[in-house]
Amino acid sequence: MKVTTIVDPTCKEEEVIIRVRSRNELSEKMERLAAGETAELMGFLEDKAVILDYVKVHRFTVEKDKIYAHCADNVYWVKRRLYQIEQNAPDCFVKIHQSCLANVHQIARFETAFTGTLRVVFKNGDVDYVSRRNLKQVKERFGL
Repeated sequence: MKVTTIVDPTCKEEEVIIRVRSRNELSEKMERLAAGETAELMGFLEDKAVILDYVKVHRFTVEKDKIYAHCADNVYWVKRRLYQIEQNAPDCFVKIHQSCLANVHQIARFETAFTGTLRVVFKNGDVDYVSRRNLKQVKERFGL
């Protein structure tokens, strides 16, 4: 990737131009950085606060009106609403039901049940289900 920085003191408005063949994780991170957004968020576990990277989160869930980020090592409490996380999360997240955002890079496999439900098995062994409301969107995303 080629990077060019032009310093122009007469420039009235700063501008960032990203030219790529197709959208990828790096271009998305650069867009968020230029917009002043960060790819990290704060997660809380007992008495410590940890900066979480969206890429390392397997899924976000809502349990008892609190948002939790499920990572490989721990489950962290997050002080944001699910819709806020969904707005700031990279494109690698898909809503599988009303209370869960899943990272597509952390999904190990899908399993179909006889009843037509779609079971999501994550790389860390966690299991969740796709709701009927979100089934079409998930199937289109993965070409199922």
